[in-house]
Amino acid sequence: MDADDRFHLSGPTHMMPGAGGVRSLSTTTLIDWENEEHRRCIAACIVKGTYILEDDRNTCRLLVGEALAPAWWESFHFRIVKVLKDDCGHKGEHKFIFGAIYEHVPPPGAGRHPSAPQYVVALRGTMLKHPDPFKDLWLDLKVMANTLHPCRRSQRARAEVETLLGAGCAVWLTGHSLGASLALDVGRRMMADKGMNLPTFLFNPPQVSPAPVINALQPTEVAKRDLYATSYVLKAGLGLVLSPHRKRMERLFQRLAPWAPQLYVHDRDVVCMGFIDYFQQRQLIQERFSGVARSAMTLSYRDMLFSLVGAEKERPHLLPSAMLVKNSSDCDAHGLEQWWKPDGELHLCATRYSYPGA
Repeated sequence: MDADDRFHLSGPTHMMPGAGGVRSLSTTTLIDWENEEHRRCIAACIVKGTYILEDDRNTCRLLVGEALAPAWWESFHFRIVKVLKDDCGHKGEHKFIFGAIYEHVPPPGAGRHPSAPQYVVALRGTMLKHPDPFKDLWLDLKVMANTLHPCRRSQRARAEVETLLGAGCAVWLTGHSLGASLALDVGRRMMADKGMNLPTFLFNPPQVSPAPVINALQPTEVAKRDLYATSYVLKAGLGLVLSPHRKRMERLFQRLAPWAPQLYVHDRDVVCMGFIDYFQQRQLIQERFSGVARSAMTLSYRDMLFSLVGAEKERPHLLPSAMLVKNSSDCDAHGLEQWWKPDGELHLCATRYSYPGA
């Protein structure tokens, strides 16, 4: 049994009774729904519980008192209403839990806070220590190839979210790593197709880009800025040639602009650091060449190449708006546990990026 899986030992102790003193076995937490730090911690803990839910199933910790997962959501007054499983297993084969839907049930006598969700849809990431991690790893390859959208996990999550939204429910989306890619796909589709702006908490979301390689070469800031500026000018020029594709992407950005997912990234995490360069360099170029930046930020070389052969695609990292929360503290750069620590233990920098003119 891993102590990291025990909520009262590894959870957000600053939100527990006696914070700063003796750690309590109580699963009651002190919640301020208006506090961004608390909302971040709750979303991260519920994702952690989703990881442990699959681990509980795999290790047969299913009886009351044995299962470690429930404390990670019950402590914040949530109950699990549906488990999301892969539906592609063979007959008789155990199906992996990749996510779950949680309902917020306020304590007796207390109504739901306006900033609290009615439901949270949480999606876990890759479990390398799982006895059979290959289904997760196969989806990781789909993230790299930008073919995650049609996968069954994504389709199942979208269908569940559409059902909740159809009932008029307030829904949060959250996920870590691979789960963040799935949540990003769901949130993006809800906004683009239905105009539904869902609060979305993405922890260490993967971004496939050359940024880790560029950063490993340790270019000067001037050289890095010039490299991105040249790339943006080239994209803008190609966009003039591929006008139908550019106009389609600009219309998509207009639809997506009101949605600003929370992207929680670590500046040493090669999995997600591409988002840092994508938004920071975009902002710098926008300040120098606003027209070029507005056109080029919607484009990618791969999508333009596909458009030449009649296959219209768009990179999931092409986002018009986002709240980018960067952590620079000394910790496991890709670990989920960093995100339920108090602000005082992290080196956070939060920046809101918006699509110009939206």
